[in-house]
Amino acid sequence: MQYKPASWLAAIPLAAMMGVCVGQAGPSQVGPDPTLPKPQRGLLPDMVIAKPAPWGDKTPTVPDGYTITAIATDLKIPRQTLILPNGDILVAEGKGGNAPNLKPKDVIAGIIKARGTSSVKGGDRLTLLRDTDGDGNYEVLTFAENLNAPYGLALVDNNLYVANQDAVVRFDYQPGQSKASGPPETVTPLPSDINHHWTKAMTASADGQYLYVGIGSNSNITERGMTAEVDRARVWRINARTGEHKSYATGLRNPTALTIQPGTDQLWAVVNERDEIGPNLVPDYLTSVQEGAFYGWPYSYWGKNVDERVRPQDPAKVATAIKPDYSLGSHVAALGVDFSNEAMGAQFADGAFVGEHGSWNRKDPVGYKVVFVPFRDGKPFGAPVDFVAGFRDKDGTTRGRPVGVTVDPKGALIVADDLSNTIWRVTPTQAAKSQQPVAAAQ
Repeated sequence: MQYKPASWLAAIPLAAMMGVCVGQAGPSQVGPDPTLPKPQRGLLPDMVIAKPAPWGDKTPTVPDGYTITAIATDLKIPRQTLILPNGDILVAEGKGGNAPNLKPKDVIAGIIKARGTSSVKGGDRLTLLRDTDGDGNYEVLTFAENLNAPYGLALVDNNLYVANQDAVVRFDYQPGQSKASGPPETVTPLPSDINHHWTKAMTASADGQYLYVGIGSNSNITERGMTAEVDRARVWRINARTGEHKSYATGLRNPTALTIQPGTDQLWAVVNERDEIGPNLVPDYLTSVQEGAFYGWPYSYWGKNVDERVRPQDPAKVATAIKPDYSLGSHVAALGVDFSNEAMGAQFADGAFVGEHGSWNRKDPVGYKVVFVPFRDGKPFGAPVDFVAGFRDKDGTTRGRPVGVTVDPKGALIVADDLSNTIWRVTPTQAAKSQQPVAAAQ
């Protein structure tokens, strides 16, 4: 059956489509123990349309002691980035997914979400940015083309790994190389039927032996049936040499970015949780990923809070669900994560940067910024701090939406913006080095 939006969209009040219903922002939901209100149900979630606009002479805002510069523009849906050993920046560009709409409300949501995205077609390529003489001006070079919605990136020795929406592939890489020497070879296929959540986040283990790949669910809460969720909503651990793989952790609805905590082999992820039970449910989160752990999806959220919509229920599975480490707030749509270092300045040296793409399904928008989550003793500590903001104005005018965030070891934060198709570079000035650490100030 094909839906014909024109005939039934007219029957739905405009207020419902525009989000002029329930859904005021609730109490603070950030941190290890967020407040979880009672679930709300309705025909449609609140929806507020972002109004894209060019940056013009504006830029995102950053804290005192930092500067921000656009180092590449007019890209084709930049998603994630990777800093290469010589300082080159590799950018994955693409847009995937082919999931059919199941219900009329899915069509409505699709229309509204599309209005807040770039009209540019995804590049299906890797772009290399190179600052040859260190003057801050970057050449824009095409490293590889004809990929399939590339997203995750990892470099191990002379092997460059790319997570397409359907497979992990490998290129030979030599230091300073500006263009792939040939087509990639496939390391292992990835689940790609339907691809409701198509992004395939990736990072390498500290020793380079394994690749971790995040694979999102094929639905909000199993409305396509459990068969569609085989090998979904989990993180795979893949042998980088042979392609052999296993499920490393499960119950993560959509793990959109992965990284390894410096000085350890501990995997961390940001995860997008489920929708349609209210503006303040369910919190997206930042968490360490424990081998063999179950994080709740679809049966429960934030530990053992049962989602009554899921049928059949599985109490035994819920009993094993563990809580994530840190709530980022409901519907912020975290799509990037990376740990900081001392070169970023004392204030932001110990913690993780998180790129929040921004909400579409709540009356009071959240996200649309890069936050810094301070750490103490290896764990998140205290409230997040806005680090790159100004992507969305109070009137809904939206100039950018952050996705991937990558810390340059030499002291810079690289931010991919897939609405304006820009790569931003944030650097500390001398003044930033004398600031008090964020965690110490809380």
